[in-house]
Amino acid sequence: MARWEILDIDPYLSDYENDINLRMDRLEEQKKNFLAGGKSLKEFANAHNYYGFHKVDGGWIYREWAPNANGLYLIGDFNNWDKHSHPLRKINGEDWEIFVKGVRTIPHKSRLKVLVDANGEIKERIPIFARRVERNEDLDFAAILENPRKDFEWTDKKFKINNKDLLIYEAHIGMAGEEGKVSSYKEFEKYILPRIKAGGYNTVQLMAIAEHPYYASFGYQVANFFAPSSWYGESKDLKSLINTAHEMGLNVIMDLVHSHSVKNTAEGINEFDGTDYQFFHAGDEGNHPDWDSKLFDYHKGGVVHFLLSNVKYWLEEFHFDGFRFDGVTSMIYKNHGRGEAFDSYAKYFSMNTDIDALNYLQMANELIREVKPNAITIAEDMSGMPGMCLPVSQGGIGFDYRLAMGMPDFWERTLKRDDHDWDLSNMWYELTTHRPNEKRIGYVESHDQALVGSKTTIFQLADAEMYDSMAIDIHNFEIDRAIALHKMIRWITISEGADGYLNFMGNEFGHPEWIDFPREGNGYSYHYARRQWSLRDADYLKYKFLADFDQAMLAFAKENHQLGNDTYRLWLDNDRKIIAFRNKDIVYLFNFHPTNSYESFHLPIHDIGEFKVVMDTDEARFGGFDRISHGVSYYTERLPGTDYDGIKIYIPCRTALALKKVK
Repeated sequence: MARWEILDIDPYLSDYENDINLRMDRLEEQKKNFLAGGKSLKEFANAHNYYGFHKVDGGWIYREWAPNANGLYLIGDFNNWDKHSHPLRKINGEDWEIFVKGVRTIPHKSRLKVLVDANGEIKERIPIFARRVERNEDLDFAAILENPRKDFEWTDKKFKINNKDLLIYEAHIGMAGEEGKVSSYKEFEKYILPRIKAGGYNTVQLMAIAEHPYYASFGYQVANFFAPSSWYGESKDLKSLINTAHEMGLNVIMDLVHSHSVKNTAEGINEFDGTDYQFFHAGDEGNHPDWDSKLFDYHKGGVVHFLLSNVKYWLEEFHFDGFRFDGVTSMIYKNHGRGEAFDSYAKYFSMNTDIDALNYLQMANELIREVKPNAITIAEDMSGMPGMCLPVSQGGIGFDYRLAMGMPDFWERTLKRDDHDWDLSNMWYELTTHRPNEKRIGYVESHDQALVGSKTTIFQLADAEMYDSMAIDIHNFEIDRAIALHKMIRWITISEGADGYLNFMGNEFGHPEWIDFPREGNGYSYHYARRQWSLRDADYLKYKFLADFDQAMLAFAKENHQLGNDTYRLWLDNDRKIIAFRNKDIVYLFNFHPTNSYESFHLPIHDIGEFKVVMDTDEARFGGFDRISHGVSYYTERLPGTDYDGIKIYIPCRTALALKKVK
């Protein structure tokens, strides 16, 4: 048996070679089961082109996967919801079919459902492969058959995916507007895409795209996996948004939820054929204990066929450039990683590991490469599973990047402590540690930290002072502290060797307060489910300083190729709250001390030459006090009492600076 390269990349895995072999052997078995006749994954993942509604010569063909149903009946506007006029016939052991004569028999925008006779009951259901689902004035969801006179015309053929040095702007379409309402695809395209581009980001990560009946779920309770959400407008408007983003040079990736499904039966796929095991594990194993949702059985061919086809569908039909896979930790462990510390390798390889889920993710990544070789895949995995971001050919799971979820957790813990107690050694560890050859997306906060019940970074730092003291002409100690640390925290996170960087919509300018979607507890208000861009645009408010710094920080990182490098630590002093490091040609010096400035700090550089400050957080254009000169040249010298070279430099409290060698 060939030895998998992952074992040489990470020597700590040597004790678990049998587990790696088992994972890979099972993958080959699954692929043999699914890919009969020498099919590729791309050829296999075509369920959406067979099931559902398809226009054919002389009419429409509708097929459904319902192995255990006793009968299916198509109902809708076109037949006055007649429960008997259009029965489907069972064409094999699992599939049902009906041909509806006449292309115009089912008009464009017709509302449709299917009656499913199973377990002695007949229930109205939404077709599993529906590509459009809308709710009416009675809040009743139904499939919508679309047959427009003219299809959307793409103009993005020349666009090339940039899958390196990702600067990701995580966004939610519905809450992207300033008004207290559900904003639209069109509004996002017109008003938000230009902001993302101007801010220096190169990738848009869209949340809540697949249809979900409960808006406040943030899109993580998916009901209709092939239907772009109607909450934000027409499907063609989503295509237009992505097309425009591509014309602007922006990648667009989708937050893909294949870790679970909404338990609803009226709107979702749960118990479609009358069983709880059609898509999901049977019994309690099919229920997530925290999310109140259903869990897929990744061993079943029909489930894998459904999910892989879904991956292909979004790539081809809507031109998405990749995915951020949600809930990976929940998928790959039978206890869903709940309460697990993952403090030893043994916890990654045990009876608790769901090998079927790992195999599904491996196949999904391989399929994505077959459809779009340069597509981007990101795993939301807090466990740090070894090999998550190594190619499948090396024994890995195949993702490009892993979200570095320990980073926001670290910052959340740190911000609850007094400044004098910040642990810079732990900071260095959390921001730099990574598995061999695996790439991370670094971030301070995502939507998770912005939701009600939590606090954004700026709100933890400034709290109620933000309501009255963000005007430029007001001097407030808490606000000064918050702005200074907000900049420093972001800069050190992006600069200490992350391979990519993520920001949630509005957090770049310190959007105040939290996100709270309309629900019973807040009177179904949209007041907190929006973004107040006017705060960022107001010249008399300090939010613009944070936005301008964020823009300059990203430009600096790109210009100096700061992403994806191993950083070299130059100095760490936990008592004086100083941390210094080098990333390629840039030397960074951070002083997190709340009060102590150092007039002549001896900074070891281990290099000889002339250095100048090229950027710092204290610049007036970023709301600082301009205490650091960019005109002074710093010449290296042998530092007193040492055997290494460095410079002597002034570093004020709560300030960070970057030096570059000029000679």
